[in-house]
Amino acid sequence: QVQLVESGGGSVQAGESLRLSCAASRYISQGGCRGWFRQAPGKEREEVACINAFDSSTLYADSVKGRFTISQDNAKKDWYLQMDSLKPEDTAMYYCASTSYYTCAYSYTQPERFDYWGQGTQVTVSS
Repeated sequence: QVQLVESGGGSVQAGESLRLSCAASRYISQGGCRGWFRQAPGKEREEVACINAFDSSTLYADSVKGRFTISQDNAKKDWYLQMDSLKPEDTAMYYCASTSYYTCAYSYTQPERFDYWGQGTQVTVSS
């Protein structure tokens, strides 16, 4: 079993930045996909960004392209989400997730394929 713990959330003004971290309790796998999802009150969960553990290739939601950057550490154990130019519509609970069995192309829009999920960290952006 793997535990994922998010950190780095908070309350900021529009235009500011936050960096989220996802710490895994142990090394997960050489391959698979590591992702960030978010859910705002009254809305469905949506994918934000993901990174393939093997080659660090990435996918982003259109709403965050050019503003958010996902990365992983050299040990491929933890991953991060740098969020710049934050907007009020980015306000949500952010969750990290991991799958060892699918690349991001086959899991990014299918969150049920992710095996492990964190408890979430709140991001609030005020105008």
